[in-house]
Amino acid sequence: MRILHLFNYLLCLMPMFVQGNIPPEQEIVISQQHYHVPVLIKKKDNPVVRIHVHINAAKEKISLTELAFSTAGSTNRSDIKQVRLFYSGADSGRRNLANVDKLTLVGATSSNAEKGVIKGGLSLSPGDHYFWMSVELHDNASLLHRITVNAVSAVLNGKRTSIAGASKTSQRTGMALRQHNQDNVHTYRIPGLATANDGSLLAVYDARRESARDLQGNIDIGVSRSTDGGNTWLPMQIAIDMGQWGGLPEKFNGVSDANILVDKNTGTIFIAGLWMHGVLDSVTGKWIEGLTDTSSYWNHQWRKKGSQPGFDVKQTAQFLIVKSDDNGKTWSKPVNITQQCKQQDWWLFAPAPGQGITLRDGTLVFPTQGRDRSGRSFSNITYSKDGGATWRTSNRASKENTTENMAVELSDGTIMLNMRCSKNKDTGDTNGRVIAITRNLGMDWTEHPTSSGALHEPVCMASIIRHDYVKKGQKRSVLLFANPDSKATRHHMTIKVSYDDGRTWASDKKILLDEWKSRGYSCLTSIDAETIGILYESSQCDLVFQKIKLKELLP
Repeated sequence: MRILHLFNYLLCLMPMFVQGNIPPEQEIVISQQHYHVPVLIKKKDNPVVRIHVHINAAKEKISLTELAFSTAGSTNRSDIKQVRLFYSGADSGRRNLANVDKLTLVGATSSNAEKGVIKGGLSLSPGDHYFWMSVELHDNASLLHRITVNAVSAVLNGKRTSIAGASKTSQRTGMALRQHNQDNVHTYRIPGLATANDGSLLAVYDARRESARDLQGNIDIGVSRSTDGGNTWLPMQIAIDMGQWGGLPEKFNGVSDANILVDKNTGTIFIAGLWMHGVLDSVTGKWIEGLTDTSSYWNHQWRKKGSQPGFDVKQTAQFLIVKSDDNGKTWSKPVNITQQCKQQDWWLFAPAPGQGITLRDGTLVFPTQGRDRSGRSFSNITYSKDGGATWRTSNRASKENTTENMAVELSDGTIMLNMRCSKNKDTGDTNGRVIAITRNLGMDWTEHPTSSGALHEPVCMASIIRHDYVKKGQKRSVLLFANPDSKATRHHMTIKVSYDDGRTWASDKKILLDEWKSRGYSCLTSIDAETIGILYESSQCDLVFQKIKLKELLP
């Protein structure tokens, strides 16, 4: 009989273990989780810890009155301005705190002591509950510091309960350079970044004033400038704005996809952008007449017949260039090089967003892209051998369906083009950036051995640069590459390094910047011999700027 009773008791317990329920003796369980996302200056709430509280169904309501936490492991605790605790109910998914106004603020503390306490009253019913701890940084926090926050314990019904899952993982600081609705701009997208000859940093981007949508729209090319290595940034400038050109409102004169190029010999800085005037009918390719401020027509230069053969503004999107001779303080009026460089039968000729380069012989190179006579996409380069007075465009770099790209000069003077490819929607073994090289400015191209395999992508713009430095008195260089490190989704923004001109990429030196999903575009620059800068579309705001010391990437 005793054996039968024991058997029946075990049968009663089995559902709890099979379904993953918490046994009765574990009435309250608290755990925490940390993530690789940046903690940003100029952003009020940065997620640092997610806390999960499970209250067994057998319990009555529990009162949470206190949460203790530790900042041990942070580079400098005085970087922290405030720590807040938010309650998100049973919803664990609000992890970027983008809708923080919809959460419940439990409490906050301005103490930056190693051990802190947040007090606040909250009644919790049986079930699952999620909390987020956020950090706000002082404006003078260092961009090279890291933040570590761990939840230590909570007081529930007057009893202190320890919190499992403490981590030594630290989060990198960064700058929220452009945020949604900042300066009355709906969305900032498409980053480019370069270092002027005087050391100033120049960030370029789409200022999408009315919506997040691509061209056509009210979009200008914005510029942010820093004279102290990215620690602070001057107010936004507008480098290209076509206004109400041709009698059409600004929403039918958008400019997008900026690429910035610094002439390392003269100091002149060029920005290229793509301008659309009006809208072409998606079926016929004909320019739509009679557009006004209330017109809702929209078409995209890369879709259907959004840009067509020819040179005229009513036939095809236009390739514009502006320049600065004072390290980005002021910008010239746009020069249109469409007829100079576009083949008449191409549907589209456009800059590829990001950064251009100066070759060792002084040649200026913009990465460019377009659609050929059949509407199929291609990548190539556009170059100048006379300091930007005239420009020429190369042959296509690959037979593949490629678009956005960036160029880098290798140690032997070869140009390598690293390209986004539409076939990478396939997540198999052939998923990888298409890579080609040329020794004659794109007259001929050769597929690189690492093409379609070495650097996978979720079909997204990426960045590559050559970084020069000195070690033990000898000049050296590495290639640096940034993109979402994934075959399927734009998440895990990562920097990778190659010590051999891109033949191999070090698997043990990758730097993960942001593991959550974002729009995924990025651009790298060399701030100085020892420091790298990156501007990217982040899960935490439209555009994030971060600094990385080169030593983190060296063997």
